[in-house]
Amino acid sequence: MTIIERASSQDFEHICALDETVHAGAPRRRFIGEACAHGRVAVARVDGIVRGFVIADESFFEQCFVRLLLVHPDFRRRGLASALMRAAELDCQTEKLFTSTNQSNIAMQRLCDRLGFVKSGYIENLDEGDPELIYVKILAPVPSAPPRDTGEE
Repeated sequence: MTIIERASSQDFEHICALDETVHAGAPRRRFIGEACAHGRVAVARVDGIVRGFVIADESFFEQCFVRLLLVHPDFRRRGLASALMRAAELDCQTEKLFTSTNQSNIAMQRLCDRLGFVKSGYIENLDEGDPELIYVKILAPVPSAPPRDTGEE
């Protein structure tokens, strides 16, 4: 059984272990810890075990941005990435949801296409010879708070 939910403080070590298993290179523990502390992480649990996660925030020009999406290789192609992206979309408090991926990451590009994201641009020189593609999905307008009754007319 798969459950998508906001990460709890008990999930931190599991998320970091998953990240370190999949992502070779510098650990992102500090980044993951800050995201968890601010409630910006959703996890995909399969039979109670964290098998994927997504981190989204409003760090991209004050727009919602999926900064990191990761699914354990043994659990890919099971809908976890789609479900995590939809969770990020539901949490989004802006009218646009952005994400990005390297030009070489065909799987993420296909995921974005399937979920209704469109290419919005690219950035050269982040990874030599592998431009970062920017995607956006236009969401329904975020309802504004009703006007407060001040008692004045």
